[in-house]
Amino acid sequence: MQSILNLHDRLFIAIHTILGPWFLTTTARFSFTSVTLLFFWNSGKTKIGDGIFSPSFGAYAQIFPQKFESLGYDESLMSSFDTLVVLLGTYGEFILPAMIALGLFTRLASIGMIGFIGMMSFVDITGHNADATTIGAMFDRLPYGLIMDQRLLWVFLLLLLVIKGGGPISVDYILTKFRK
Repeated sequence: MQSILNLHDRLFIAIHTILGPWFLTTTARFSFTSVTLLFFWNSGKTKIGDGIFSPSFGAYAQIFPQKFESLGYDESLMSSFDTLVVLLGTYGEFILPAMIALGLFTRLASIGMIGFIGMMSFVDITGHNADATTIGAMFDRLPYGLIMDQRLLWVFLLLLLVIKGGGPISVDYILTKFRK
């Protein structure tokens, strides 16, 4: 029995030694990017109006659905603060996933994405009245909920990046080499 335990320990120490420095961070960035980059970029594209400082009609409907409806879908009645929130959210959909893909300020970008996903989920539940199937529930045996299930996995990858950083295959790593 002791020889099996020793073999086990040697095997997984070797795996950790080889993969430990780079595998988790690189795989987390690659996984998050491959699953969400185009999702967020396409969503961001729907929010750009006539220019980068002009939100689309749909941007207000997506981010402030109830308020926009109560104002008769009149963009001119939205406040400057509403417009600022829509613009920052739109820019965030492009910039934050790109930063994570590149490994540029990975920890800060990951924190930003966690906040973004939290707000997106809140708006989906309260503003767009997501149904129970869309919301899902933890420990419900059904892994199909877009909010609780899917976004929990996204946030887990982001938390790993907050804790471990972008890893050695990232712009962060290159920048630390120039800092020394």
